[in-house]
Amino acid sequence: MTVLSIAGFDPSGGAGILNDVKTFHALQEYGTAVITALTTQNIRRVEEILPLEVEFVEKQIDIILEEEKIVHAKTGMLYSPDIIKAVAGKVEEYELKVVVDPVMIAGSGDPLSKSSMVHALKKHLLPLAQLTTPNIFEAQALSGMELKNREDVIGAAIKIGEICPVVVTGGHLNGTDVLFKNSIEVMEGELLDTENVHGSGCTFSAACTVYLNRGFSIEDSILKAGEFTKKSIKYGLKGTLNQFWDYK
Repeated sequence: MTVLSIAGFDPSGGAGILNDVKTFHALQEYGTAVITALTTQNIRRVEEILPLEVEFVEKQIDIILEEEKIVHAKTGMLYSPDIIKAVAGKVEEYELKVVVDPVMIAGSGDPLSKSSMVHALKKHLLPLAQLTTPNIFEAQALSGMELKNREDVIGAAIKIGEICPVVVTGGHLNGTDVLFKNSIEVMEGELLDTENVHGSGCTFSAACTVYLNRGFSIEDSILKAGEFTKKSIKYGLKGTLNQFWDYK
């Protein structure tokens, strides 16, 4: 089956479009991609972002869906309110089921896009989302709450969950994910002792997209995507496709 990523381009290959397509491939799905922005970055830092014209982003989506029958898609860095609004329009037009990775703030805490994105995401895209997968910094931005502990994160998940199902990913919670879909579910996990975490949020959301596309529930998709992501962090560049294909 075919899935779609709408996200930014990371030339290091660790995050963004390249990461998403590699994740799709590792899980034996055909990945298509729409680029929203170009970046100059490596695995340590983002230096500059060059967004593409809104019309060009829309044309990429149209030309892919002219030929491909795609049900599930994911979004990553959309950069601006105008791009968010345009992508939301296409999600509605093509009736896509979308996983929203609200890439505004990197795992390091560095901002990746315009501050007005929070309002645009909550108004235009999150109401259409099947699931959103913020890290703790993005959950702070979306909820407007300061998150210092697990109870704070649960509160933020409940607030964001008023818009759509949400899983606050656990890289800053000792590996524990917090899901809100009608009720709170705390998914206990553990952190791996490694620095190989660049793009792990992209990997997780892309894997969620694949499993949802295969008909798994949100809860099962999150669990399976979490296991896949841990494996990708563990093996990194040393991994082989055979080490991942047992997750299909």
